[in-house]
Amino acid sequence: MNIPPGLVCPIINILYRLWCSTLHVVQTGRENPDSLDAEGRLLMFSLFHDELFTLMHVRRNLRSATIVSRSRDGEYLARLLHSLGLKTARGSSSRGGLSALTGMERLMREDRRHGVITVDGPVGPRHSVKQGAIVLAFRVPALLVPVRLFPRRAVVFNSWDRFQLPLPFSRVDIVFGTPYTVSLAELDSGEVERERAELERRLNELRPPDADRPAAKSASPQAG
Repeated sequence: MNIPPGLVCPIINILYRLWCSTLHVVQTGRENPDSLDAEGRLLMFSLFHDELFTLMHVRRNLRSATIVSRSRDGEYLARLLHSLGLKTARGSSSRGGLSALTGMERLMREDRRHGVITVDGPVGPRHSVKQGAIVLAFRVPALLVPVRLFPRRAVVFNSWDRFQLPLPFSRVDIVFGTPYTVSLAELDSGEVERERAELERRLNELRPPDADRPAAKSASPQAG
């Protein structure tokens, strides 16, 4: 049975807020993007798809926009994000990719919103950075901000990204990397690839404050 998004999204919104309110979120490096936001600089928050659950909960006063697919599932997500204060550009790398990037660029430039992009989405490969964030950061322009989210205890889904759902009352470390400017004079394919690899390196180097702690405990339900 197809439930209209207008009926289900308010319920999901309440559940999301309640779920996140139980989490113990510890942010590291948050002062850097907050300071740049206060100066009027635009930022491109770049993270991995499986780690995005908690990020919208800690957005606070940061005006943000993101890309959501044109699928029916994407419609549910877009409405949820709108209810949380985000704007969305619709499309993906496989469906409406160019229009999504153009729409995102317009939202960032004209509406002065920071970008939030899952750099390995929408279908992977997992933790393999694509070029979209680099292109947008160059064209807007905006500073790239690598972000990693590390839940201590999570349900890990059997999906392409191994999506992590933090368990209630668990700790989530959110680590903001140093904001930086892409070193491009133009959108040359070789230079874009170099910057793509640099962003991937920076993301992989981010660690929680106590990086020597044991790996997060998780359960793995069957989810496609």
